[in-house]
Amino acid sequence: MVSTLPFTDSRELMAPSSLRISTFNASLNRPNAGQLALDLSTPLDAQAKAVAEIIQRNAPDVLLLNEFDYDATGAAAQNFNTNYLNRSQRGANPIDYPYTYTAPSNTGIPSGADLDADGVIGGPGDALGFGDFEGQYAMVLYSKYPIDTDHVRTFQNFLWKDMPDSLLPTDYYGELIQSVLPLPSKSMWDVPISVDGKLIHVIAAHPTPPVFDGSEKRNQRRNHDEIRLLNDYLGADGAGEYIYDDAGARGPLAKGSTFVVLGDLNSDAASGGSNPAAITALQENPLLVDPLPASQAQELSPELRRLAAAHNPLGTADFGPSTGVLRVDYVLPSVGLPVRDAGVYWPAAGQVGADLVSTWPPASSDHRLVWVDIKLKS
Repeated sequence: MVSTLPFTDSRELMAPSSLRISTFNASLNRPNAGQLALDLSTPLDAQAKAVAEIIQRNAPDVLLLNEFDYDATGAAAQNFNTNYLNRSQRGANPIDYPYTYTAPSNTGIPSGADLDADGVIGGPGDALGFGDFEGQYAMVLYSKYPIDTDHVRTFQNFLWKDMPDSLLPTDYYGELIQSVLPLPSKSMWDVPISVDGKLIHVIAAHPTPPVFDGSEKRNQRRNHDEIRLLNDYLGADGAGEYIYDDAGARGPLAKGSTFVVLGDLNSDAASGGSNPAAITALQENPLLVDPLPASQAQELSPELRRLAAAHNPLGTADFGPSTGVLRVDYVLPSVGLPVRDAGVYWPAAGQVGADLVSTWPPASSDHRLVWVDIKLKS
């Protein structure tokens, strides 16, 4: 679903000197289908207000929200823009996104098989991507600049078995399951955005968490290969020729394209339960740069303050005392996009907005907004 409302941002009249691109796992998911759209139909939802304030205080030009439930009408995405982002939250400047992109997710789609091997067919663990209903934990892209809708590519239906040399656990998933199981647990998108005549491909994804596994490590393996799919799609060293999109077109991103990879990738190369090989390979891809965004300060939950090792200046999520602070959210621009600045929104005690992130559980999300400023002209 793409919104093509009239473009009204003042920068239409003046070419921008920089572009702020952000990713934020906003945890705007709900337990029932349609509930998020309903909750956002009024401007009163406390969590949505906290999330909107964070967005307003960072003012991204392009914003990916992970864990935002999908509905085919786009009501939730529109309601969040109208009732929350367009309204000042505690004095922060309202923000408007004339362009929105959202698309179906594999989450909650029944597979018809016992994927989690619990002896019962049905439920969130047996869906093509973990979820209680179709579209739970999906994603939405907001933009102040026009989306080239004719050239969007989605990869929701790419089958895991079709990745060469994958980590697919074939001893765990039989041939019948392999014939229907997609690799993306939600989807992967290539959304081109036109900024001052320059086309920037937003490569968005949200790989599965690498936990909730048995000895087969099916989720850890899927997380690894979802990140590898992102990396292969960039086309370095001839990779990605095997990839096909939902329209049947084959091949990776066109050589020489300008892009930004972003999303909650659920992998930290230095800690956590993921296989670090894939995220390390992505960060070291010669076609992109890792700006290493950091927070000026982190106000950790009381439990984490007692764990000195939990302090991670590059951390983007606080998963509580058992897991700690991990870097799992990324904004990785191509080498043709010079980085002006980057950061993680994690204000310390006493700073404006600290209350949005410092409680446990947080008023907003267990993740933090990550931003990168791209220099567009001198």
